Amino acid sequence: MVFYNSLLIGFEQKGFTSGIGVAFGYIGSAFALIFLANSLKEPQIYVYVTIIFTLLFIPAILFLENPEKKALISLKEIVKDKSFLLFLISLLSITEVANTLIAMMGVYLREVYDLENIEIYKIIGLSAIGGVLGGILWGFLTDKLGVNRIFPLGFFLWSIFILLLYVTPKNLLIPLGFFAGLSLSHLWTTGRVFLIKNFPQNTVSVRMSFLSLSERVASSVGLGLWSLLLFITNNNFKLSALLLIALPLSGAIIYFLTFFKWK
Repeated sequence: MVFYNSLLIGFEQKGFTSGIGVAFGYIGSAFALIFLANSLKEPQIYVYVTIIFTLLFIPAILFLENPEKKALISLKEIVKDKSFLLFLISLLSITEVANTLIAMMGVYLREVYDLENIEIYKIIGLSAIGGVLGGILWGFLTDKLGVNRIFPLGFFLWSIFILLLYVTPKNLLIPLGFFAGLSLSHLWTTGRVFLIKNFPQNTVSVRMSFLSLSERVASSVGLGLWSLLLFITNNNFKLSALLLIALPLSGAIIYFLTFFKWK
């Protein structure tokens, strides 16, 4: 992902290119979960996923040229870049929510709504459709209005989603899943474009590696926080999910306190 994200610097319409990449990523998920959930079983599903991934990756290997730009990079200077670190922390706040809910959504739907696996697959698959449409939408808006206007919407999207998750009845889970897909595609579409737009071009690849690292950290820390919240609330899944709203709200505060440096 570090290499793929860095290649965005060579495109004129960075937002739309990023969004299309996100959209294509969700197409396979949506198709498999909605139409093949009954027939694909472990471990065969991993073989199919590997084959599809390889087929989609071959054109990039054959036809996509690597940038020829080279530069001397000082990791010390990047680590000392306060605005960059604050951006990563603010992004981490919503990435933690996203990764935690992705990992735990199946368990959440089963525990809170008593859904069967096939129902869970379809809801998550329909949320992937939201990701497909969202990737195109957010990519277009990013190029049209500017990433500095579109990126901070993520803090509000995830706060709204967490609130809706707490009050949504069983019969409205599909629209909520679609909204989750829109929120996820916003995060993946705009975050990397924001980095390219607001930080030195010759350090993009290294900064992208920090971005990727923050996503891995978010996965681990988010699940740890989720476990802690379940322990505190005595396994109250709905309340634990609601308490996660502190993450995007704190991220919004950090972002807007330093926003004018990026405006």
